[in-house]
Amino acid sequence: MNTTVREEGNLYIATLEGRLDTASAEQTAKDLLPLNDTIGHDIVIDCSRLEYISSSGLRILLNIRKHAATSHSKVTLLNPNADIMKVFQMTGFLNLFDVKND
Repeated sequence: MNTTVREEGNLYIATLEGRLDTASAEQTAKDLLPLNDTIGHDIVIDCSRLEYISSSGLRILLNIRKHAATSHSKVTLLNPNADIMKVFQMTGFLNLFDVKND
């Protein structure tokens, strides 16, 4: 799992690449810690290269959303593939996050 976070203006953009499963969740959570300080920033999580997400990965996304909500920041999930969209749909994530496809 490769995770990058960059700042562009008033956005934090996180890119998830690979399999976000139990084995990679701990390191991914550490890599995404900068997203917990979202004051003045909205968050875009680029899922276009995310191949798989487990319940551990879903918890990470929920934690990001929780922190963002406290500072009135918006979290957008960008370009999830069809399999990831099915997971988001089954788990109710489509009701919790803005999801955009280019």
